[in-house]
Amino acid sequence: MTMTDDQAADYDEFGMLQIYADYEGIPWKGRPEVVRRSFEVAPGQRLSAIQWGSGDPELVLLHGGGQNAHTWDSVAMALDRPLVAVDLPGHGHSDWRDDRNYTPQANSQAVASLVSQVAPDAQAVIGMSLGGLTNIHLASTRPDLVRRAVIVDVLPATGQRVQSLTQEQRGAVSLVGGPPTFDSFDEMLKATAAAVPGRPIESFRPGVLHNAKRLDDGRWAWRYDRLRQEGDGPIDFTALWEDVAAVRAPMMLVRGGKSAFVHDEDEARLRELQPAARVELVDGAGHSVQSDRPLVLAGLIADFLASTP
Repeated sequence: MTMTDDQAADYDEFGMLQIYADYEGIPWKGRPEVVRRSFEVAPGQRLSAIQWGSGDPELVLLHGGGQNAHTWDSVAMALDRPLVAVDLPGHGHSDWRDDRNYTPQANSQAVASLVSQVAPDAQAVIGMSLGGLTNIHLASTRPDLVRRAVIVDVLPATGQRVQSLTQEQRGAVSLVGGPPTFDSFDEMLKATAAAVPGRPIESFRPGVLHNAKRLDDGRWAWRYDRLRQEGDGPIDFTALWEDVAAVRAPMMLVRGGKSAFVHDEDEARLRELQPAARVELVDGAGHSVQSDRPLVLAGLIADFLASTP
């Protein structure tokens, strides 16, 4: 499949859902009821989100750093229930922050405002990577909004763990520290494929389309603000262990079987702080469990909802 830059800049963001469904074996019943919405979460700051279904959202989904709400498309179709997938601040179609503060603490304030408006009665909040850390802080400070917490392949020690990972272990996460702009969409697509070897380049096209934007000068850039600047030191999220201990909602950690972002000793500390926490390991999945094994993750989420009060 070839695509010109003009075609890439003018694509239908919901036009590839049947491709996702067919690939994952999700029964296709026609285009789902899905719409993009925008919410003011602070003066001069808006968050964008994708709302699935017509009823009150039962779930809230938070993506990882350098991703966007579309990373949950297959999971959303597999769950087949009303939910909302959020573009975190500085990501996707949400506003970038002038102060570039995209910490879990700052993110959770914005997310809390959005959830209060669109999903105040959600049964669970699910967060992956940066979204998972955001979820931890949100659950500890706004228990009225987080009745169950699902954390996907991240814990407070992950920020330091990342520093010792190879580029291969980081996978697509390594793109966050790569070139900020590209001369063409095709160059951006090739860079993504190079960061995650072993997959056909065409398999990356939908995700890159969702995460790219064409600049006024014709170049292409990622649809997210750069979280880290050259020369920045390691990210320290360890203070969030106090938030982990403070969470009172049922919690489930989902680890990727091929991921090095969470270590066994991190899981052990989670069990010390939250003895009732459920932990699941998804074979064959890397850091982005929602992309690698969406049906398995959707099944775990559905079971967690059904098995917890």
